[in-house]
Amino acid sequence: MKIPHQALVALANGERFVLMRNVGQPFEPKLERVTELDLELTNFSAGIRHQDPAGQRNGSTDLDELAHGAAIAEWLNSQALRGGIGQLVIAADPKTLGQIRQRLHKELASRVVGEVAKDLINQPVDAVERALAMA
Repeated sequence: MKIPHQALVALANGERFVLMRNVGQPFEPKLERVTELDLELTNFSAGIRHQDPAGQRNGSTDLDELAHGAAIAEWLNSQALRGGIGQLVIAADPKTLGQIRQRLHKELASRVVGEVAKDLINQPVDAVERALAMA
């Protein structure tokens, strides 16, 4: 995947949200950590209608995880509307990525240059760089 120089890379899962920046070349990313955000979970209705029947029966869908995805999208949207986000790559587990996609403002959506449906947040930086370069 081509990750433009200075693009933000959002790494997320149902519990954590880390922002990194590509200071390397587009096809040879070198990521620097920008920040890890601890977002307040407010949207607990996130995903309720979209649970699969099996998940509803056995309670396997964690509402905190879905609310975290919604909170990430809200934060990213607000930053994009203020002009604080240029190009963006999102790497998140499939459930979180789905929650983020559902809530992307058109302004933020126009800045997303890549997505990876994989939880990379607990990987070492060099492994994240390799995974993104190969995506």
